[in-house]
Amino acid sequence: MSNLIKNAHLVSPGVEMFGAALELENGRVKKVFAAKEKLPAGCEEYDAAGKMVVPGFIDVHFHGGMGFEVTSDNSKAMGIIAEAKLREGVTSLCPTTLTLPEEKLAASLKNIEAYRKAPTGSKVVGTHLEGPYINPECAGAQNPAYLRKADMGEIKRLNAISPVALVTYAIEMEGNLEFTGELCAAGIKASCGHTNATYAQFKEGMKAGLDRLTHFCNQMTKLHHREIGLVGAGLMEDGVAIEVICDKIHLCPDMIRLAFKSKPIEKILLITDAMEATGLPDGDYQLGGLAVKVSAGAARLASNGALAGSTLQFNTAFKNIVKVTGLPLAELVKTTSWNQALNLGLKKLGKLEAGFIADITVLDDTFKVAAVFMDGARKL
Repeated sequence: MSNLIKNAHLVSPGVEMFGAALELENGRVKKVFAAKEKLPAGCEEYDAAGKMVVPGFIDVHFHGGMGFEVTSDNSKAMGIIAEAKLREGVTSLCPTTLTLPEEKLAASLKNIEAYRKAPTGSKVVGTHLEGPYINPECAGAQNPAYLRKADMGEIKRLNAISPVALVTYAIEMEGNLEFTGELCAAGIKASCGHTNATYAQFKEGMKAGLDRLTHFCNQMTKLHHREIGLVGAGLMEDGVAIEVICDKIHLCPDMIRLAFKSKPIEKILLITDAMEATGLPDGDYQLGGLAVKVSAGAARLASNGALAGSTLQFNTAFKNIVKVTGLPLAELVKTTSWNQALNLGLKKLGKLEAGFIADITVLDDTFKVAAVFMDGARKL
């Protein structure tokens, strides 16, 4: 039997329709109906009652939630985190690791792979390795004890355990230019972060296939009038994709507006960078073994006050950019899933069109998640 979502305020890249309907069959969108078009009979119906219906969100950078990290030894942690992400409207995700020893990363990917094969919440589309090949001067909340030189052999060993979609590293470190080419040749997305690179060093990386910046503006070379650094690179280079944490803490509203004014919107990727405190009250937590204090929703290292991930939920990130930028919904929605799908080469995700995978999030007028569909079936 087909599913039918009716009375929808449908928002998809380049499309906004009121009173629309979606027929879902065999895990895909079968047909989109405009208002007042005759709808098929015999479907199992969900009445959206005018709520916003958007492609399911894709979070490609987050570290945990509900008191657990992606890198937890607890084999149940990934399921608990992914079920919480589903409640944010996230249907696909890249669990993101931290700068840790290889044996710890290997154990984490084993748990991720076990969950990937039997998901109970959001779907895993590949792991994001953040570190350990980063600049010690820009380690931020990454544990400096485990920093090391880039090693494609390590990446291949981890990828053999569970697919690695994305690696964040610092282009300026020894051997990392060659490492860029090796990642790209292996079909793994290269992203520059926790970096003190100059614009010229980043440009050399671009020649090798580097076209992405991790959590834009945070732990990267600042914009200066005599050296534009990587903040300048992100604004200057139209072909470079940037991750943005729109919690209004990592980036102030004016910086969010500047990014959206300067960049082609197709190159902006909303992320949460969420850590284990997400979904829980303020208090004492940790990130990769480092003590973290969460106060008023902001997570900071207890040792020096550096930002240590976020407690941002994805639906709130979308709400924030709508309110901060004032741009059309049909444009802003690109940053929540379609751009991520394009960036990682994920096929038939991120749009509500015939033939696309029926991963769908329904939001009320406060951006609270009202329902989630995955592969055409209602999950929330």
